[in-house]
Amino acid sequence: MRFTKAHGLGNDFILVAAGDCPAEPAAWARRLCDRHRGIGGDGVVLHGRAGDGVRFGLINADGLPGEISGNGLRCLAALAVREGWAAARHVVHTVVGPRPVVVERAGGGRYRVETDLGVPALGSADVPMTLEPALAKVTELPLEAAGETVRVTATSVGNPHCAVFCESPAPDALLARLGPALEHHPLFPQRTNVEFVTVLAPDAIRVRFWERGVGYTQASGTGSASAAVASIITGRTGRRVRAVCDGGTLEIEWPEGGSLRQIGEVELLFDGHWTA
Repeated sequence: MRFTKAHGLGNDFILVAAGDCPAEPAAWARRLCDRHRGIGGDGVVLHGRAGDGVRFGLINADGLPGEISGNGLRCLAALAVREGWAAARHVVHTVVGPRPVVVERAGGGRYRVETDLGVPALGSADVPMTLEPALAKVTELPLEAAGETVRVTATSVGNPHCAVFCESPAPDALLARLGPALEHHPLFPQRTNVEFVTVLAPDAIRVRFWERGVGYTQASGTGSASAAVASIITGRTGRRVRAVCDGGTLEIEWPEGGSLRQIGEVELLFDGHWTA
């Protein structure tokens, strides 16, 4: 089996042709993602050809499927351009809909990719959350988690997210305590990704991530976008935001009434042959 290893700001993926994925992929994906007995990664990105671009599938490091990954999507877009499967401007097709991209070579294995992530969903039923009655917007909702009350702002960009605002960047101990408690909170029937957000300026946020099915990760494309949306709808920032992650910075813009636009760099690291 051939594979390509890539990362977006340290959020790393193993890119494999969809035809090489077994019928029961959970244990296979966990082995590939194992950092000691496998290739190592936050997830496996499955790819195939499409008339106007490529098809994208995702299995997280825990072996369970995911809907979309902003960093994984950009990694695949870069690979498609490198391999000649698609033009610089093409569409990545995901289970939650098409995501147009524009890929620019940045030297070596690096690529700068702009993604249209679509219109974020703000309603509790769309995140989804099991709130009764449903809310049109979930902002600063008090939740009990890990023995304390935290306020979450929930959104979806094709996968579920909740943001917790912090006065200063969240320490590792806070991520380890609140991250899994919120990921598995009963109000999130599909679990959730968790962003710990500190506002640095009206156009900048610092974000740390606890990712569903992965745990701590250095960056998240959809997580950064959702953190920006949460900052915008709570009035903390303007509509153009730099999201500073542990692994690097993403640029996000959400024009009023428009789609989320995200720009960030990815790197194609190496190609290999899995023999295990």
